Amino acid sequence: MMQFSRRITALVMFGAAIMSTPLGAQSGAPTQSAVFAAGCFWCVESDFEKVPGVVEVISGYSGGRTPKPTYETASADGHIEVVKVIYDPSKVSYAQLLDFYWRHVDLVDGDGQFCDRGNTYRPAIFVDGPEQERAAEASKSALTASKRFSKPIAVTIEKAAPFVPAEDYHQDYYKKNSIKYKLYRYGCGRDARLEALWGKDAAAGH
Repeated sequence: MMQFSRRITALVMFGAAIMSTPLGAQSGAPTQSAVFAAGCFWCVESDFEKVPGVVEVISGYSGGRTPKPTYETASADGHIEVVKVIYDPSKVSYAQLLDFYWRHVDLVDGDGQFCDRGNTYRPAIFVDGPEQERAAEASKSALTASKRFSKPIAVTIEKAAPFVPAEDYHQDYYKKNSIKYKLYRYGCGRDARLEALWGKDAAAGH
C-alpha cells in the first residue's frame, strides 16, 4: 500500500511539473532567441507574445555600459529597453519575426518611440550571429528599396550584447496591470502611429 501511495505521489508531482513547463520545453523542441527594441518593453512583449510559435518573451535591458542595469539606472548607463523572444523555429522563422517587428515599431524614429523619448527607447535589432545579421540587413534593405517611407529607416542593426532581464514587476505587465497598460498604450499613441505608417497593413489585435 505504501509503495502504491508513493507511485501516486510521484505521478502527481510529474504532472505538476509538466503543467508548469512551457509548451516548447514539454515537447523537447529546440528553441532559438531574438532580441528586439521598439520602445516600451511592456508593449513589445505584449505584441510578440501573440505570435504563434513564440514560446516566451522576456522584457529586459541591453546595449549599455554596466553589467547589472536597473529600471532606474538603465538610461544613465546607456542601456535600452529590449525584449528577448524565445521561439520554436519549426513554427515561426526569424524572417517572420522580423516582418512582425517592422510592423510594430516606428521605424523612422531613431530618437525614441511614440511618446517615450531618448536613447533608452531607441529602436534596434540585436543580431546573434551571421545568419540573423544577413536576414536583418536584407529585410531592412528591402524596406528601404520599397521607398514606402518618406524618411530613412532609423532602426539600427547591432551585434548581440549582454541581455539582462528586467525586474519581475515589468514581466507580463500588460497582464498584471491590464487597465493601466491599456491607458498607457492608448495615451502614448502607439497604435495610432502604426496605423499612420502602415495603413491597411497595420498590425491589429493588441
